[in-house]
Amino acid sequence: MESFVLGRDEAHISDVVRVARGHREVHLSPSAHKCMQRSREYIEGLVEERAVVYGVTTGFGNFCETHISQEQARELQQNLIRSHAVAVGEPLSEEVVRGAIFLRALALSRGHSGVRPAVVELLIGMLNVGVIPLVPQQGSLGASGDLAPLAHMALVLMGEGQATFDNRLMSGASALERAGLEPLTLEAREGLALINGTQIMTALGALAVADGEVLCHSADVVAALTLEALRGIKDAFDPRVSQLRPHPGQEEVARRIREVTRGSSLVTRQGEICVQDPYSLRCIPQVHGAVRDALAYITGAVGRELSAVTDNPLVFPGEDVLSAGNFHGEPVALALDHLALAMAELGNISERRTNRLLHPAYNRGLPAFLTTRGGLNSGLMIAHYTAASLASENKLLAAPASADSIPTSAGQEDHVSMGATAARKARSSVRNLSRILAVEAVTAAQALDLRAEQDGEMGLNPGRGTKAAYQWIRARVDRVEQDRSLSQEVQDLGDALVGGDMLRWMSRSR
Repeated sequence: MESFVLGRDEAHISDVVRVARGHREVHLSPSAHKCMQRSREYIEGLVEERAVVYGVTTGFGNFCETHISQEQARELQQNLIRSHAVAVGEPLSEEVVRGAIFLRALALSRGHSGVRPAVVELLIGMLNVGVIPLVPQQGSLGASGDLAPLAHMALVLMGEGQATFDNRLMSGASALERAGLEPLTLEAREGLALINGTQIMTALGALAVADGEVLCHSADVVAALTLEALRGIKDAFDPRVSQLRPHPGQEEVARRIREVTRGSSLVTRQGEICVQDPYSLRCIPQVHGAVRDALAYITGAVGRELSAVTDNPLVFPGEDVLSAGNFHGEPVALALDHLALAMAELGNISERRTNRLLHPAYNRGLPAFLTTRGGLNSGLMIAHYTAASLASENKLLAAPASADSIPTSAGQEDHVSMGATAARKARSSVRNLSRILAVEAVTAAQALDLRAEQDGEMGLNPGRGTKAAYQWIRARVDRVEQDRSLSQEVQDLGDALVGGDMLRWMSRSR
């Protein structure tokens, strides 16, 4: 991949994915270097003048009225990083930390933070050679930015903390030395600039949004397989229906269902078997479509945050240094709470379709739990339990983190976003959804096999798109003839779904 150049390239969610997962290299443009140098010189001039500037010549938070001398400026920044590095819990994954480093470097390179170019050069140096700080995932309030976890990242720049390099966990100092990088002594303003931002929640959110987008497309295909297995009615997807309620997501999902089932002998017309389907089939465009529309809003909010300067104070060289609130994570927190809700809804309706496939009263003539030897075998009974459990968990994760706020810093920071919590919840919801859809996919494929046995050679004549999807599933999960543990197969299939493997397979099969 061509490298991403800070100061030249516009950042998109796909760029975060490529840097975080694909290890795309990052470089600094001469223009960005110049912007940062100008900003830095302005800050240094203010320090020389002994001007009152928050976080430069004052303490932090409730200590904002405490003056710090020029001689103490360096010690202030290093103390800030050490005191704020109190995050706890399991460490964030390497891909999330890589994403956060990239986004922090991107924001600082805009030249409104007053840091030396050397700070960004070390960040991208760590990224390119693979020095990845160990960052515990709990502790951010989402304002003033993701202070605690970002402080763990910043420790490594100082030659402290812990990091992985060459797949080994070691001290930050050792990781930098082995990678041929020199630690920095942070100067005035630089410690605050490294931690006063929304990059942890945004990195988490960008990866979750990217995965959620893939699952949104995959859910349409899996739902179409279930529609065929249950001899569902195609009239509900008639374009005239969506024209009367023109939400773009609804129109797109109905079109997708028509496209992947084109040529299918399994879908029926209203009155052929029954007059109308249950909601979990008939309302696929309305539910899946609403999720698509939600993702459009979420993608926009997270996408705008990627290159945002979420720092405080903001440096406008030659003009002002302004204390404001761009570090507040509310725009991202609300969007990612919405993402968790959207993922929960896709999981809810998928679980209901799985239930219909397995329930002998609802599955239109198929055996209970899709086993021909019920009693001796349980079939896919417990696979549904897993889907139901995950769907229930996602309902809990849909409770909004952004609705909560706890005042901190002696009341100075009296409203916070809890955006990092919203981001972690959203990412868990996406992972759970991938497993829920995997269960439905396995169940639909089993139902199609049994339908084929019942109806003879013409029984398994799905649409062109659903046929490719069925073949993709069967290449990974064999039909369940005799009870076996499906745990690993479901997890692997879920990972493949969220990785976009099924969609790529279908694209090649056209």
